[in-house]
Amino acid sequence: MAKKLAFDKLLFTVVIVLLGVGLTMVFSASSALARDRHDGPNPYLFKQAGAAAVGLVGMWLVMHLDYRRLRQMPAAYFSLFAVLALLVLALFQPALNGTRRWVFVGGMSLQPSELAKIAVVLYVAYQVARHEERAHVYELLVPCTVAVGALAGLIVMQPDLGTAGVVALVGATMLFLAGIPWRFFAGGLAALAPLVYLAVRLEPYRWQRVTAFLDPERHLLGAGFQADQSLVAVGSGGILGLGLGDSVQKLYYLPHPESDFIYSIVAEELGLVGAAILLALFAVLLWRGVRAGLKAPDLFGRHLAWGLTTVLVAQALIHVSVALSLVPTTGIPLPFISAGGSSLVSTLVACGLLLNVSQHA
Repeated sequence: MAKKLAFDKLLFTVVIVLLGVGLTMVFSASSALARDRHDGPNPYLFKQAGAAAVGLVGMWLVMHLDYRRLRQMPAAYFSLFAVLALLVLALFQPALNGTRRWVFVGGMSLQPSELAKIAVVLYVAYQVARHEERAHVYELLVPCTVAVGALAGLIVMQPDLGTAGVVALVGATMLFLAGIPWRFFAGGLAALAPLVYLAVRLEPYRWQRVTAFLDPERHLLGAGFQADQSLVAVGSGGILGLGLGDSVQKLYYLPHPESDFIYSIVAEELGLVGAAILLALFAVLLWRGVRAGLKAPDLFGRHLAWGLTTVLVAQALIHVSVALSLVPTTGIPLPFISAGGSSLVSTLVACGLLLNVSQHA
């Protein structure tokens, strides 16, 4: 009789708890918006719950698919080119809030940049496993750099510099863990620095966010308004918070409280204790993800687990840093917690792959 594979139950529990916290906080953070803009039940909650259902099905499916099938060339290249095609297609879609980040099909929307985070992990993990010897450093570096650059470049054109940065960070982290020497990263940073500066300087709203971050007191009613109101929310929560559902900042003081600044609402309603517990859950996710990679039976599984863990934890750190005004404002969602169907589905699928690797330890 074949041995039944057992997944990491602690990791699975953390995923389900984070999902439950996310649905609760989306309902709370969006309650004022839903009441004033829509009749009937909260549409933000129903959309998020629908995405959670789809994501859980996707997570269950990939948990029961042997991840080693994904280390073949067709799977790695198909995922990469499929996402590239969707990113190109998104550029020709109708603009929404001045951006072209979504593909609309039959009344539903898909954000390809969320899929790009998983595609880059699959592709780089495949290349790392294929070029295990350090002697193949250039053969590993060139295709990965081209793939990551193509994905990030198309995402910048949407425009979405924050998500492009996450894709680049994930690719660079995986290559670093694969043993690429420091000098290559130093050269890459030197080459990218002028391009990033131009991308920020030539887009007025990006430059305003940077200047507001550097001198917030001069921009409290302008580009620094979001960061200032976020800090007000965090400070108002105190130790134990105002209570679930009792946020004041979500009443049109803090823009996008259900998505871009949901951690601020967590801190306001649940206080320092609740915000710290949420960070602790992500710390456990980091621990179990690294552990799954260390115990993986092959190189592909190791870097697949580490890459997916980087995707989840890096986004969480950036989102929390924005809420605490430690970095300039950007619209990176908090995995599991922020409202957004594409983000939640891709997050749960990533967790399914991570749990899949843990089964083969």
